[in-house]
Amino acid sequence: MFHRFISSFLHPIIFPLLGSVIYLLTIPRFINDRYKLTLLLIVFIGSYVLPILLLYLFKKLQMIQSFHLKTIAERKFPLLFFSFLAILIGKMLFKIIIVNDLAIYFVSGGVALLLTYVFLWFRVKVSIHTLGIGGLIGFFIQLSIVYHQNFLILIAVLFLLFGLIANARLRLKAHTFREILLGVSFGIAMQLLVPYLYQNI
Repeated sequence: MFHRFISSFLHPIIFPLLGSVIYLLTIPRFINDRYKLTLLLIVFIGSYVLPILLLYLFKKLQMIQSFHLKTIAERKFPLLFFSFLAILIGKMLFKIIIVNDLAIYFVSGGVALLLTYVFLWFRVKVSIHTLGIGGLIGFFIQLSIVYHQNFLILIAVLFLLFGLIANARLRLKAHTFREILLGVSFGIAMQLLVPYLYQNI
């Protein structure tokens, strides 16, 4: 029961909004309240409302059997769609120039989801739960480098949450250890690699 609660409470759909809120609270940069509201509205609709509506539609069309996307076949189309949706959110946020960091976070997340989608064709069901928390870890590691801020406590808490999520997913037999490790690795790596490429290409 506890492991199911952890998997539901720390569902990957909450991480983009959570990351955006923490970003606005911790980043050492003044951002107008109107921009903050606009930003959070874009993130909430794009990363929370639309995915839920799309999953509901996919279920109605019998493209998926459950919202948990348990099988590889069920994951393919939704993952592809959500990856492009994340990149689209990033593109929209680039228009609010002062939050380029957050825009890159979404683009990086979209790239990580695309990589996860590619692995489905090799019969590997990478954990989206650990990819999501890994993305947050990588994001705040990147911000600590850029702004020379000490996010050590926050990153430690996120690693603790990763441990809880990983244990829950393993106990529920939703993923193998390799799939858990691939998820968090993709999440962290893309948050470090994509900003580097953005700044140097």
